[in-house]
Amino acid sequence: MSKSIVGVDIGAASLRAVEIANPTSARPTLVRFGEVPLPAGSVSRGEVVEPQAVAAALKTLWSQAGFKSKEVVLGMGNQRVLARDLTVAKASKARIKESLPFQVQDMLPVPVADALLDFYPVSESIGEHGPVINGLLIAAVKDAVLGNVRASKLAGLNAVGVDLIPFAVSRLLVNRSNSKGTVALIDIGASTTSVVLLSDGVPQFVRIIPSGGDDVTTDLATRLEIPLELAEGAKRSLGLVASSTTKEDKTASSVIFETVNELLGSLRNTVSYYANTRPSETVSHIVLTGGGAQMIGLPEALAEVTRMEVVMGDPLSGITVGRSVSEQTLRPNVLSLTTALGLALGSAA
Repeated sequence: MSKSIVGVDIGAASLRAVEIANPTSARPTLVRFGEVPLPAGSVSRGEVVEPQAVAAALKTLWSQAGFKSKEVVLGMGNQRVLARDLTVAKASKARIKESLPFQVQDMLPVPVADALLDFYPVSESIGEHGPVINGLLIAAVKDAVLGNVRASKLAGLNAVGVDLIPFAVSRLLVNRSNSKGTVALIDIGASTTSVVLLSDGVPQFVRIIPSGGDDVTTDLATRLEIPLELAEGAKRSLGLVASSTTKEDKTASSVIFETVNELLGSLRNTVSYYANTRPSETVSHIVLTGGGAQMIGLPEALAEVTRMEVVMGDPLSGITVGRSVSEQTLRPNVLSLTTALGLALGSAA
């Protein structure tokens, strides 16, 4: 692997990427970052639909940001990725992976031949027939993964890894801070929201919810019959703070509250489900991140519905910002770069 690597976050409407020098060191360095828009319809909920269009956008991104490395780590984290509890007989990781197709067909929404499978070990115990390993089955629809890899290859890039986005973000925001106890990590993106429950830094439970910040924008545009650009502006300016004065703003606020409340309900139920199934553990707090988490009033609303402390994750904690990077430009956008940073740093895992 080269001395620098680029984490690439293929979003619903844009490409975001960061280049990290010496990613395996104790304090890696962010040397470049960038973002470019994607043509409408080229990506659908994190899945590349038009590889040629995405490849062209990747080339533009490399040119504009001045990335030096061609080695990239891509992420997967949409509704076409499944994470489920799985207990298997104790064996080597290679042997477990070989046996997965014969054990998990009933757990998959697609034939085994159409899925990429992996197993993430969590703990060991003694089962009815001997030692077992408890962990998480990770399954992704093969075409969805290969579409992303194909786009990067068409852009002249070398995909050295494909990582599960919730795991990448967990390593960045939880593991690097050496957080102890049980923590809920919530990453609100444009079209998906992931929830990871970690105990002493080890993922125990993953849920991917197929909704995010773009759902608010779309609902506003539909209900108010306004262009998406105006809907996005209304979402950013109004948020969840009920201080609207005009009739139009009051209507917009009502739509925002209604849509966001659905997501908040799903998040509350997810954390409660985990807590109820593991009564011996206490979820100490929530770490919140992602572009969708920047909505005015959302952290406070999440704290209210879950009755838990909500802490905003700091993606740059433990990372040196290179001299060539403008912190003034970086800071306002840093939450949106969380996934790309996690992917780049996760290459060392």
